[in-house]
Amino acid sequence: MQELQRTTHESKHATERTAILAAVVPEKAHPFVLEELDLDEPREDEVLVRVVATGICHTDLIIRDQYYPVPLPVVLGHEGAGVVERVGAAVTKVKAGDHVVMTYPSCGKCPNCMADRPAYCLESYQRIFSGARIDGSTALHRRGQNEPVHGHFFAQSSFATYSLATERNVVNVRKDVPLEMLGPLGCGIQTGAGAVLNTMQAPAGSSIAIFGSGAVGLSALMAARVAGCTTIIAVDTKPNRLTLARELGATHTLNALETDVVEEVQHITGGGATFTLETTGRPQVLRQAVDALAILGTCVVVGAPPAGTEASFDVNNLFVFGRTIRGIVQGDSVPDVFIPRLIDLYVQGRFPFDRLLRFYPLEDINAAVQDAEQGTTIKPVLRMESVERKKK
Repeated sequence: MQELQRTTHESKHATERTAILAAVVPEKAHPFVLEELDLDEPREDEVLVRVVATGICHTDLIIRDQYYPVPLPVVLGHEGAGVVERVGAAVTKVKAGDHVVMTYPSCGKCPNCMADRPAYCLESYQRIFSGARIDGSTALHRRGQNEPVHGHFFAQSSFATYSLATERNVVNVRKDVPLEMLGPLGCGIQTGAGAVLNTMQAPAGSSIAIFGSGAVGLSALMAARVAGCTTIIAVDTKPNRLTLARELGATHTLNALETDVVEEVQHITGGGATFTLETTGRPQVLRQAVDALAILGTCVVVGAPPAGTEASFDVNNLFVFGRTIRGIVQGDSVPDVFIPRLIDLYVQGRFPFDRLLRFYPLEDINAAVQDAEQGTTIKPVLRMESVERKKK
């Protein structure tokens, strides 16, 4: 991982910075701390976004706890939505005043990007987790100093009042839908919905069992309704989540603490589900998701366990009968295409993802995190409005 560098560009533009308020992780597993920082002006391919709201994702929390070695201190956040303030000289995709959702970054030049598979960009890990730009520099600094702070998380670090993204990871969206709702489409919601609509391409009449009824699982559930799945089974251990799953269209709900999930899925479907989705990151749940498949069924895996986690399977049960396990990233989506489609489905009343959201002011980020970890909130979203109002 490259060290942060003070580039010639940064020295030249050291005085051209925007004062922001950001939630910083100062050390491993530490609560978020609000700090005033300086954010550089956008480079030629970058976009300065005034953040309206940003979702909190499970990935933010496992990075806070250092499941993956992102350098600290760091500003996280990767489900931001806001208004374009300024753009670099080479940017043509958006302009000042546009509403945008910020999503995952990609290089646009590697074989996978060129094949319209940007979620599998060969530079993904460095662009997402290095805590810096691809050249090792950072746009974040201690207020009034040249002391760098790590950022560029998912090329946005949107736990802040302003964010610096790249042209490739901003998505221009319609202005007649509340912008504060749209940030989670950039990661968690597109991941769940894309698993069903892009990866599985679940046909009408098919069956699906979704293991985990958080934001990703419930997004998949709503997408399964859009796709026309006729048996939709939601599995979780929290009654409030299963209640919401039923309201959003689950035909069956199973509490994993009260029943043999594999046996029940096989009974409901008459032999196993056509598709299963594993969202929890727990090896034992992945085993259940595989064992609950029909012959020729497919298990799609999006859960993110700690690095080095292993799982075991009955090889004969899995492969002899044509079953498939498929890992995916970001719902196999091309965000510029898929996110606007999800917004259109929402407007039509067919994808009510607003039911998953609960809003908090930025200064209550630690309370929002606690609610998410306890399962009382499905998808916490941080609003920047209160911060901006206090400035005035």
